[in-house]
Amino acid sequence: MNSIFNAVMGLFSNDLAIDLGTANSLVWMKGEGIVLNAPSVVAIQTDHRAKNRILAVGLEAKNMLGRTPGNIVAIRPMGDGVIADFEVAEAMLRYFIRRVHNRRRFVRPRIVIAVPSGITPVEKRAVRGAAEAVGAREVFLIEEPMAAAIGADLPFTEPIGNMVIDIGGGTTEVAIISLAGIVYSRSIRVAGDKMDFAIIQYIRRKYNLLIGERTAEIIKTTIGNASPDPQNPETIEVKGRDLITGIPKVLSIDSEEIRVAISEQLDAIMQTVKTVLEHTPPELAADIADSGIVLTGGGALLKNLDKLLSEENGLPITITKDPLSTVALGAGKALDNIEILKQVMLT
Repeated sequence: MNSIFNAVMGLFSNDLAIDLGTANSLVWMKGEGIVLNAPSVVAIQTDHRAKNRILAVGLEAKNMLGRTPGNIVAIRPMGDGVIADFEVAEAMLRYFIRRVHNRRRFVRPRIVIAVPSGITPVEKRAVRGAAEAVGAREVFLIEEPMAAAIGADLPFTEPIGNMVIDIGGGTTEVAIISLAGIVYSRSIRVAGDKMDFAIIQYIRRKYNLLIGERTAEIIKTTIGNASPDPQNPETIEVKGRDLITGIPKVLSIDSEEIRVAISEQLDAIMQTVKTVLEHTPPELAADIADSGIVLTGGGALLKNLDKLLSEENGLPITITKDPLSTVALGAGKALDNIEILKQVMLT
């Protein structure tokens, strides 16, 4: 009976693959490709009249970060790549699924969700629970580095060493993949968000200027550089609140200052890559010396990060064609091929 019910539900719904990221969430739909790319932010009304009423999700909610009155809070329900606020994450997932299914209520899709490789059993249950709560008829979890390898068209099922670095908003995943399995991986909770926070702290310490999360992210994406040219530094005007006078102020900062600000996070990523390489079996290390490392995730867009990694390890670095979408595309490809999904899904 259950199998008949599932078959009938399958006729009404398009299966989904979701990259539930700390900074951005992407949804891939069977037969359509990527149909949604939105910030993982939810704006909620908290006053007694409409307690916990959702006002906005995605970009509209992100634009409210740091700009809301007391009775509205903009929440990021994903922290360090996993669910930090279960209720809000569930509401966000429900909104995304409704949006891509054109608000049809009678949908029970199969869902593949990409999760960090260092995820704990409790965190795994939280992700599964959130997807089941919004009506998924089956939930499969796949590790982000594996999804990235599939999305980057690497020969992940062959007895060949593939190395992937996936730098997102909450986590950096570094993994060695061979024969559709992760041979060795490290997941650190240092990525784009920690860089934003480091920029806020640096500007506060050096200039007594307080800036918000959105401003820090704009600085990072505009002039952030892992290895800036000292002869031609890029500059940007930064607006914030002077902590001494309390008055809004504008100042100019350059890309070398931002490199200094995020140097601790860059060092942590370099060290993780080194650790993974040190634990790589010699045969696979020989493959990686030939093929190099694949870099993906939003962090791959930081200028000259590939150059810095290559100088540090002496290995060629390739950035995927669309670093922000690679994990979602890989999860979608796995969903499209049941044999691959059986090999790579987490139990």
